Amino acid sequence: MTDHVNQLTRRAFGGSVLAFGALAASTGAAAAELLPTPAQTMGPFFPVDRLAEEDADLTWIKGHQKRASGNVIQVTGRVLDRHGKPVSGARLDIWQCNSLGRYAHANDIATMPLDPDFQGYASIRTGAAGDWRITTIKPAAYDSPIGRRTPHIHFDVQGKRHRLITQMYFYDDDASNRKDGLYQELGRSADLAVAKRGDAGRYDWNIVLMDSTQ
Repeated sequence: MTDHVNQLTRRAFGGSVLAFGALAASTGAAAAELLPTPAQTMGPFFPVDRLAEEDADLTWIKGHQKRASGNVIQVTGRVLDRHGKPVSGARLDIWQCNSLGRYAHANDIATMPLDPDFQGYASIRTGAAGDWRITTIKPAAYDSPIGRRTPHIHFDVQGKRHRLITQMYFYDDDASNRKDGLYQELGRSADLAVAKRGDAGRYDWNIVLMDSTQ
């Protein structure tokens, strides 16, 4: 056994962080694993009554004459297992409030108006590379019984062996995020729940499951 210990650096990997251990044997490095995306509550507004459309574009509804109100954004990413390998065929159920902070749910007592042109929900699957993409509206912050909620999108991700319910936050809402009670509960894992902003209304966020495709 050698006393030599290789020191590895940490680096960002699409919104997740690689966690490395020290090397203690001449046989090579311990397996590097991604930190999992933190789980969060499903919340009270999972859309039981949904529109007929569940496609990846939440801003257009077939037969409607106009697009949903608000700032159109694209969110892209990949679903990965804990070894960084793609999870193909993973199912993502995605839902959110509209641009005024209202959910299309009977239990939402918010007084802001509904947007009849906003789909509000998508059910999609990842591609061969674990890739996924949605076009949607940037959700608004809103008041709730548990305090002010920062803008976020809900995800229910079902991989090959692991199901994750979580919420995605936005990099450019940092000040608002830090005042949100559910975001604060994430502690050191909060960065793993934040989508990074790209160009022209694009956000990138990878989801890491405890799945292993090896």
